[in-house]
Amino acid sequence: MHGEYKVPGGKLVVVDLEVDDGRIAQFRLAGDFFLEPDTALDAINDAVNGLPVETDASTIAAAVRAALPEGAQLLGFTPESVGTTVRRALVTAPGWRDFDWEIVHDKAVSPQMNLALDEVLTSRVGEGRRRPTLRIWEWDGSAVVIGSFQSYRNEVDPEGAARHGFDVVRRISGGGAMLIPAGQIITYSLYVPASLVQGMTFADSYAFLDDWVLHALRSVGIDAVYQPLNDIASPSGKIGGAAQKRLANGGVLHHASLSYDLDGQIMTEVLRIGREKLSDKGTTSAAKRVDPLRRQTGLTREEIIERFIATFRLLTDAETGEITADEYAEAEALVESKFATDAWLHRVP
Repeated sequence: MHGEYKVPGGKLVVVDLEVDDGRIAQFRLAGDFFLEPDTALDAINDAVNGLPVETDASTIAAAVRAALPEGAQLLGFTPESVGTTVRRALVTAPGWRDFDWEIVHDKAVSPQMNLALDEVLTSRVGEGRRRPTLRIWEWDGSAVVIGSFQSYRNEVDPEGAARHGFDVVRRISGGGAMLIPAGQIITYSLYVPASLVQGMTFADSYAFLDDWVLHALRSVGIDAVYQPLNDIASPSGKIGGAAQKRLANGGVLHHASLSYDLDGQIMTEVLRIGREKLSDKGTTSAAKRVDPLRRQTGLTREEIIERFIATFRLLTDAETGEITADEYAEAEALVESKFATDAWLHRVP
């Protein structure tokens, strides 16, 4: 069995192994990482050999860490990445190019419709009725998008939202509130089958699914990094954040919003951002957390989106696609029955 895993921001980890009587055998680690001393490679191989095939990634990582000689240096990879690669080998997890991808950048729609499309397209990928897809969102109005489990009254100032022209909507994924002024944010969704992230921990899947956008941002001059669990940042501060939802039918939704030209003062008047949350981010001003892509790149929003699409196409050989009339119709029905209802918006008061 063979497995590969590109560490986000790091190196490629490759493993080859056999299975003998329910245990890992003939295990060999390789890759373009750096490792000192040389004997540490044998120590890692020996630590994995003999483990039951059911061993999870964290237990594999613990075995590798315990076996490392004192003072060993791992550059570009970690014991956890070895565990992830082993699990991917054992479940024969596919890579990006093992799927037939589509990129969609369609017309601007309402905030509720954007959220409904997320659910519809994720479900269709899970059912095998749509190819795995990257969708770049366009908004026909401004919105506050709160996470599935957030309290409406705790997160949003309704008077501030109304004053600045923001609709308030709730998405199906968890995580925090997002302020989305139309034309000032870049939002994208990935609709993928669960097999793409097989063998990864939930946290690892965030880094894996956002790695392509880090490359895109670096190509326009931003020293972008991934900050666990779900933030994308640069040395100047946070750029955006991601969230996920996994459906029972095997569809995985991974979406992210990145600030292009966001007014931090408006954010403080629309969102109820408490001191506790700000202190966790290492700042006392909400405005300082906003790190617009416009200021760091000098590019238009459209130029950055073009670079995103080009980078993703290079990774996946994706074709240009579109949302079908049938998918729009299903999403419209879901807006009426769910996303535009008070019951959904206030399901956590």
